[in-house]
Amino acid sequence: MPRHFLNTQDWSVDGLQQMLASASAFKANALGDQLKGRSIALLFFNPSMRTRTSFELGAFQLGAHAVVLQPGKDAWPIEFELGTCMDGDTEEHIIEVAKVLSSYVDIIAVRAFPKFQDWQSDRQDKVLNAFARYATVPVINMETITHPCQEMAHILALQEHFKTRDLRGKKYVLTWTYHPKALNTAVANSALTIATRMGMDVTLLCPNAEYLLDERYMGWAEQNAADSGGGFKVSHDIAASYSGADVVYAKSWGALPYFGRWQDEQPMRDENKHFIVDEAKMALTNNGVFSHCLPLRRNIKATDAVMDSPNCIAIAEAENRLHVQKAIMDTLINRPEIS
Repeated sequence: MPRHFLNTQDWSVDGLQQMLASASAFKANALGDQLKGRSIALLFFNPSMRTRTSFELGAFQLGAHAVVLQPGKDAWPIEFELGTCMDGDTEEHIIEVAKVLSSYVDIIAVRAFPKFQDWQSDRQDKVLNAFARYATVPVINMETITHPCQEMAHILALQEHFKTRDLRGKKYVLTWTYHPKALNTAVANSALTIATRMGMDVTLLCPNAEYLLDERYMGWAEQNAADSGGGFKVSHDIAASYSGADVVYAKSWGALPYFGRWQDEQPMRDENKHFIVDEAKMALTNNGVFSHCLPLRRNIKATDAVMDSPNCIAIAEAENRLHVQKAIMDTLINRPEIS
């Protein structure tokens, strides 16, 4: 069976650190031939700017060729259910798609957001897992209900800022922020996973218990904190959470109990616009750094002053997407000893 990169939770901390070290090396030396003659299929079921650009350029800079496909637009719509009578809009089944692409390319990468109608269905991550099940080449998660490539870029940016690979004991705040629309929990799930994995003292800050993340990721966070010697807690107290923080990571997400009923969640979300990351909150931190996965709506999620501060590392994190994705592709193709 091929090795996939679906979640960082599937890899050892040592394996992740080796990939991060590789990413740093690629950052110092952008061009190489590690993937010369190789190819990657990038399947985008949803829009992308940073992910598509960084994967295409990363493949090119290491000598590979990237084929970009948008199923339902410039490629046939794909059916993912087993045993279905395909008399609707889908033209071919994932079984054939994954097997045919595997015969053409060396890696398949997939970006497929939730449907935002039924979380019990979406949490199964059917699109990504179907590719992983039927492909005979490595599959990379470019964001589904988690975003492991973003996790890696985030941690690399923190290691660069603090000038150490060892982030244990850093006070890390993952804060919910307001957004006019209910958004995917993917980045929040991933940030919670990787921060606890790296032994940081993690606080999940959100308006109330209805904004807690799925039990899978909450459970991972608790176990990771226990395994790494870090900490994990939930708080609804803004001032207490920000106080003494070394890292503030912001993300908006929809409340899972209202999944598919977003009009019912809207009034509660609208009452919590004060969760915006601003200068007053950042002043409570330990000269803390701020970051966000981008895109970010200024003066909705964070103020101009926070975004333009020298303590904002969001651009560095975004740049690191290019480097970590090179490291992931190189690892999957050339470094079988890493796991």
